[in-house]
Amino acid sequence: MAFARSAATAALRTNVCQQCRRSLTSKAFSQASRPQKTIQRAIRPAFASVRWHSAPASNSKVYDFSQVKQLSDSPKEGTVLIDVREPTEYAAGYIPNAINIPIKSQPDAMMLPADEFEDRFGFEKPSADKEVVFYCKSGVRSSAAAQLAQQLGYAKVAEYRGSWLDWEKNGGKAKTP
Repeated sequence: MAFARSAATAALRTNVCQQCRRSLTSKAFSQASRPQKTIQRAIRPAFASVRWHSAPASNSKVYDFSQVKQLSDSPKEGTVLIDVREPTEYAAGYIPNAINIPIKSQPDAMMLPADEFEDRFGFEKPSADKEVVFYCKSGVRSSAAAQLAQQLGYAKVAEYRGSWLDWEKNGGKAKTP
């Protein structure tokens, strides 16, 4: 800043035309009054981000298309296929024999008492001794639902990680309500 002011003062003292003098003075003072640029360094996070569906759930069994197709075609007594997408997504098409328990709009659903659950959803709440198989659109919400079910005491928890996108890609039949 001191250099810019002294250069402007020196220009005023010399025999410089009025227009040049004004130009030099305004440039020097505008540069002197500008704050100095600070160099900002990028700060990297101290942890690596992990997507929900790419992190394996601790005790979840993973189902593939053929296993889910078999479960859809001939349901087992002790296994429940659960679609955790929103009701509008479910209404557009779902895997046959799947029930809809939306995790985003009804995250407390599995915590409800059995009678309240049945009043809200219109079907019986899956008991903790049954195997529950979760799927969604791409595998993210189903992974979260599986982890939540494990925390709530469900011992037999499974995921269809390919979920609806994999079901459609492999030519699985869609059912609508």
